[in-house]
Amino acid sequence: MKYSIDKKEQYVVFSPQEEKIDSLLAPALKSEILTIHAEGYPHMVLDLSEVKYVDSSGLSALLVGDREFGRNGGIFVISGIQDHVMKLLKISMLDKKLNLVSTLEEAGEAIFMHEIESGEEEEEED
Repeated sequence: MKYSIDKKEQYVVFSPQEEKIDSLLAPALKSEILTIHAEGYPHMVLDLSEVKYVDSSGLSALLVGDREFGRNGGIFVISGIQDHVMKLLKISMLDKKLNLVSTLEEAGEAIFMHEIESGEEEEEED
């Protein structure tokens, strides 16, 4: 799988440079997601701007990312979703479950807002 990684202070932007995330590439994507999570980054942005097709294996990888980063109070954001991929997310109703945004800038804002909201919840518990 070809990809680029941009490591920020609080999160990682992972950008697959593939047109398809199918049963051949989904295991590699899951592996990369789990590796980034294991490195201790609390949040991840998956930039799908170059991905034109995702099958059920690819959707499974997205759910792994959402589950793993959500487990420790982090957030998994998906940006740059192409029309065909968005249709599949809507058909499978994952557009309601996953954190979807249009641009990387919006993804950064979503992470910032998530951190603010998480901080407020911690203060309320004290």
